[in-house]
Amino acid sequence: MPLFTALLLSLLLSTAPAPLQPAATSTPVVQSTGEPVTVGIRVVPPFVIAEPDGGYSGLTIALWEHIASELELEYEWVERDIQGLIDGVAADSDADGYLFAAASALTITSEREEIIDFTHPFFVSGLGIAVTHQPAGLRQAILSVFSIDFLWVVLLLVLLLLFWGMLVWYFERRDNPDEFGGNAREGIGSGFWWAAVTMTTVGYGDKAPRSFAGRLVGFIWMFAGIILISFFTASIASSLTVTQLDSRISGPQDLPYARVGALDQSATIYYLEENHIRYRTYETIFDGLQAIDDDRIDAFVHDAPIIRYYATREFPNRVRVLPGNFNEQYYGIALPINSIWRNEINRVMLDYISGEEWESLNRRYLGE
Repeated sequence: MPLFTALLLSLLLSTAPAPLQPAATSTPVVQSTGEPVTVGIRVVPPFVIAEPDGGYSGLTIALWEHIASELELEYEWVERDIQGLIDGVAADSDADGYLFAAASALTITSEREEIIDFTHPFFVSGLGIAVTHQPAGLRQAILSVFSIDFLWVVLLLVLLLLFWGMLVWYFERRDNPDEFGGNAREGIGSGFWWAAVTMTTVGYGDKAPRSFAGRLVGFIWMFAGIILISFFTASIASSLTVTQLDSRISGPQDLPYARVGALDQSATIYYLEENHIRYRTYETIFDGLQAIDDDRIDAFVHDAPIIRYYATREFPNRVRVLPGNFNEQYYGIALPINSIWRNEINRVMLDYISGEEWESLNRRYLGE
């Protein structure tokens, strides 16, 4: 009997359900590929600077070096143009020219997001306008004098003088034929002359109304002329201010009326086309700024910190960048769509750009 009981207990214990254990949890960790990945770059100081020894430095280079160090990624650089960077990241991983990432100064746009992915922005920029540093001189002065606004002021002035001249001639043509007589053309011409010298207070005295109606017209015109001459003087002066003579371009509102250049394949082109601004493209930023220096274009539009860097170092006292910027641009690191590395890169990058080292790098490459 004890043997039977022991056997029964053994059978029950072997068939009893095991005690419940907590479910095992694990967090997927991205592992290094074990071989160098290819990272595309484009030389665009101060974000990517080509060094004489064949290496690279710059703001984006320092950022990627930190990310690769934290994630234990082996990598190698390869230079491409803008379209080459985008096509390389968008390509299949086994295709020729495939890029693991593109780290340069790539602007995040909706058009690019359709075929590639981006990390969170690591730099917020904006478009800037580069113009000539030299005063516009006689050519620009002539253009300002014959601007549309200036010509409208002159036309209005002529019409007012003609109106008051015709009015005084109408009342004086019979009572004062010596000064306002003759045919209609001669009489109106005399009235125009009288209106001009009266408004400018020159008062040669060669012509003066004698009839009551004519003198009433003259009385009104003398007081109206004082106001009008002040208005026209201010309008003419504003058309010839030093600011306008210094450059035809004072902001983005002037771009539709100027000869504009932009970098080929850049995000700037989207802005210019959306705002119906005609432009010509250049292969490099240097070529675009050189076109300004050669007076082949009036303005070159590109990311403000980049053209400011080039203008300061390559074209001192010849090309300048207007203060401020517009149309914000967000730079990110380009990755293939659904890249398993995106979250890890974002985590490391966001932690890095919030620290003092990143601030120090900004001051080093971009200045205060």
